[in-house]
Amino acid sequence: MSGSAEERRATRATVVAMGTLACPECDAPVSPGGRALSPSEAMSCPVCAHAGAVRDFLSLATPSRPARVRVVVSAPGLVIRSAG
Repeated sequence: MSGSAEERRATRATVVAMGTLACPECDAPVSPGGRALSPSEAMSCPVCAHAGAVRDFLSLATPSRPARVRVVVSAPGLVIRSAG
């Protein structure tokens, strides 16, 4: 008889900053779409179509603006999550 097994992996995550995702060209806010992004992942502006890596759109300057995101370090690397 064969049974099923469930595997759970423990991960640790730490919020290291709050920031804003906005286009570096036109400053329009850019949504991560409710999912985690890596800094090197491709992204484009919905207004002016400027393309680049997520890290190019991320600003950690205060105060953060409406397109707020949490910068979270987790194993195995850095992810960016929407603040919603």
